[in-house]
Amino acid sequence: MNKFSLQILLLLFLTITPFSNPQAQSRVDNILINEAERITRDTFTFSTETPRGAHVFAVNKPTSKMLNSIDAGLADLFTVALRNNYSKRLNYSDYTIFIAKADRGKNNANQYSPDIAIGAAQYAGSVYDQGGFIYAAGMVLAFSPCAFVIAEHTKDFQRVSEVVRFEGEHIVLYHNHRKHYNKTADHSQGGGHPILQ
Repeated sequence: MNKFSLQILLLLFLTITPFSNPQAQSRVDNILINEAERITRDTFTFSTETPRGAHVFAVNKPTSKMLNSIDAGLADLFTVALRNNYSKRLNYSDYTIFIAKADRGKNNANQYSPDIAIGAAQYAGSVYDQGGFIYAAGMVLAFSPCAFVIAEHTKDFQRVSEVVRFEGEHIVLYHNHRKHYNKTADHSQGGGHPILQ
């Protein structure tokens, strides 16, 4: 192979390679979207990023307050993860957050609590069981890539930050301390958030 042929081959490689990553990313996004839509029964028509680079899919166009609250929750997560000497999955771009339609706006105490309804599964028969489903502030969808779903909020954006941090705790533990993850992944037997101190 002469020098000219090698240059053409290299140019073709550099030209074609960047397009394979978006296609692969698109396939992963489609799988995540399908899973989020299956669980929430919502359609995620909006796609954006937070100011710090987390990926967001939403049923409605997210407000800047919602996006900033996601970033604040991830910042809190990363701070507490570093305090515990965890180093994996601590980049905003590692995370994909789905913002679903809230299935309820208030909890049993009549407090603002936008939550999503999901199948009861291991929570069946527990105090959380609402007749075959439970209300959850959020739910992890995938660990690689890191993805979870939360409910859309119109106020109390501090709660958004907390839910983001709490769902992120499961993902950080999964990648950094599997034994601790296994002990804390399922809240049906008790325990809650925050997990990381």
